[in-house]
Order: sequence, then structure tokens, then C-alpha cells
Amino acid sequence: MAEPTQDIDPDQQVAWISTPYHAPVYDKLDGEFGTTESLLGDEASDIFHGLAVKLHQGGRLVEIAADKIDKITGVGVHTGVAPEEVEGLPAYQEEHWYHLGQGGLFRKHPEWKER
Repeated sequence: MAEPTQDIDPDQQVAWISTPYHAPVYDKLDGEFGTTESLLGDEASDIFHGLAVKLHQGGRLVEIAADKIDKITGVGVHTGVAPEEVEGLPAYQEEHWYHLGQGGLFRKHPEWKER
């Protein structure tokens, strides 16, 4: 588990857009199972879809939907994912996302037009 810095309250929630890069990700029993890799959402419309997370076990990159994320703080992400559900998380599929800099990825919907 990453140690919080003196200036960061580990319980203070932050907006999804402020999710720390490579922050620890915890299951619903507070077991750390991965690290944040990218945000999945629409920054312009402030719509959060979820996170791309690199699993500690095996290094697989998975997607965690926003409705499975309970709390984001300046030092980590707490999810509602049960420990036994971690290995069954869906694989991250890069072709479904646009890269928009600073580690952010944003969902590509079929009705959206690329500019």
C-alpha cells in the first residue's frame, strides 16, 4: 500500500478527473489488487465511465465500470469488487477508447464522430 504524503488526507474524496496515476486499487474488503492506469470517461461532459486498472496478479489490464467504484481519494481507489471477482473483470479493450493525453482515455461511442 502506498504511504500517503503529509499533505494528503487519505480519506478525502476527489473528483474522478483527479484520480491519481498508478494509485492503488482496493477490493471491497480493502485488499489491494491493482493500480490505476487510465481514466475512462468524457471530460467535457463530466461523465465518468470507469478506470483501466493493471492487476498485480499477472499484470493484466482490466476495465472497472464507474458503478463498481465506491470512492476515489488522493491516494487510492476503493471499489465494490469482491476479491473473488477480480480475476473475472473484463479485459481492457483499447480499440474502444480514444487517447486524449495526460493518461486519460475516453469512451468511443458509435454515434460519436471523430474530428
